[in-house]
Amino acid sequence: MNSVRHIWRGLVLFIAINSSLLSIAAEHPGYIEAPERRTTGIGKFYMGREISFVMGHRAAAWLNRPERIQEEMPDAVVENMNLEVNEVVADIGAGSGYFSFRIARQVPQGKVLAVDIQPEMLQLIEDQKNEQNVSNIEGVQGLIDDPNLPPNSIDAAIMVDAYHEFSHPFEMINGIYNALKPGGRIFLLEYRGEDPSVPIRPLHKMTEEQVVREMSVFGLDWTDTLDFLPWQHMMIFTKAD
Repeated sequence: MNSVRHIWRGLVLFIAINSSLLSIAAEHPGYIEAPERRTTGIGKFYMGREISFVMGHRAAAWLNRPERIQEEMPDAVVENMNLEVNEVVADIGAGSGYFSFRIARQVPQGKVLAVDIQPEMLQLIEDQKNEQNVSNIEGVQGLIDDPNLPPNSIDAAIMVDAYHEFSHPFEMINGIYNALKPGGRIFLLEYRGEDPSVPIRPLHKMTEEQVVREMSVFGLDWTDTLDFLPWQHMMIFTKAD
């Protein structure tokens, strides 16, 4: 009996140690606070990139502008996510729900978790849910450093023109990474920083190289970049099985 007890204790210790190692696999590259170098951002830098200001809820009308259909082709974006009908998808920085409602139609047996740090944006989504009788969207109040998603709870996450505004990008991707199931995907859309003809302020654009550098901190597999959009990269990253 004592030998069995010793073996069990050893097994518990082994699991605890290895679980601890797994939880700290990603090394934080650190931030630099340099207000004297600030251009149009917040004066905080991550891996050489200045973080931009957040678009507030008062600009919600701009998020729903008619021109966005041609500029960002949202229906084609959702189609290229190749979602299964029962998947759970987190829309990070959901804003007014512009993509959340489109994704919800693709996962009638699943769910969309519309994550935003602004309660005003989440209320806009609730109002639309009631108007459109949509039941498979759930608003999630996120924090600036935590998407507030349970571990191993989502099949995919999408961020559309949002990641560059995260004041704590490491912590946010860490939270998303932990929420992803094995094999889960991150769809990251940003205006192309390599292209000066894209009529967006520089800090609201990102190069493909910079995005890959920041996602590689977590060992995410850069699966593909779809460049069918007029102004944006649609980059896909996958969590290992």
